[in-house]
Amino acid sequence: MVKSPKYYPNNMKKYVFLLMMFLSTIALLAQINCDALLWQQDTLQYKACKLVNEKQHKYYQFDKRFHKLMNDALEICPYFAYAYREISSSYVKSGNFIEWKKNIDNAVKYAPIEYLPVRASLKYKFFADYEGSINDIDSLKTLISGNIGYTSNGTYHLNIVKGLCLKALGRIDEAIDIIEKQSEIEGDYGLYNYLHLGVLYMEKKDFKTALANFKKQAKANNIAENHYYMALCYKDEDDINNALVHLKQAQMLYESGNKMVDPYNELFDQIYLSQIKDELRLIQE
Repeated sequence: MVKSPKYYPNNMKKYVFLLMMFLSTIALLAQINCDALLWQQDTLQYKACKLVNEKQHKYYQFDKRFHKLMNDALEICPYFAYAYREISSSYVKSGNFIEWKKNIDNAVKYAPIEYLPVRASLKYKFFADYEGSINDIDSLKTLISGNIGYTSNGTYHLNIVKGLCLKALGRIDEAIDIIEKQSEIEGDYGLYNYLHLGVLYMEKKDFKTALANFKKQAKANNIAENHYYMALCYKDEDDINNALVHLKQAQMLYESGNKMVDPYNELFDQIYLSQIKDELRLIQE
């Protein structure tokens, strides 16, 4: 099993989170380290890697020449997982999910530690294949000792993804357990962890614990969704004044851009401005 890095001290957590986000973004643009493959005496992968590194930057991902380049690399080395991953990426972005699955499965077959996180993330994110995502995360845990890492875009630790998948499957208590444990490790640099925990406790009608988590979320990452759900808790407790205060705060934050965001899909527990305005209207009637 591969040993994973330890977590960082609390006083560095916000800097580490930003660094992880940055690294996860540039990882998609960086060249492969071909010399590492040569050091492993894998000359086939080394040759395929050199070909890709020399020409990949010339083509857009949807260009036929890009696909030809990756296929040429696979002709040199049929187990060059990186090429399968790159081909799969263009297919998932264009909505060709059959070809995406065929290629990402090959990437995982030949490099499971590198690409199980990618497949797990996309199963959860685009396909609502929550059981499949959980299976991939659990498979990764058999290969890595300790920290299994984050999604490719850095938004969530994979344990949080597993928790959200469990929530989607109606396994609320299991979801709470895994998200709470991961939140204890990540602390304030978990981007939306406490928000998701708060909503889970709301679903159990435990508004006191829900509010406690929303207050932690406000400290870690103050976003519109947090105050919106706080308002709903106060509303359920007939505390209309506090509900109104937090709805107004939610609207201010939303309109200033402080809200949940993902460039590709809607996140769990994400809200829209119309929801805030509807609740304000109902309370003020």
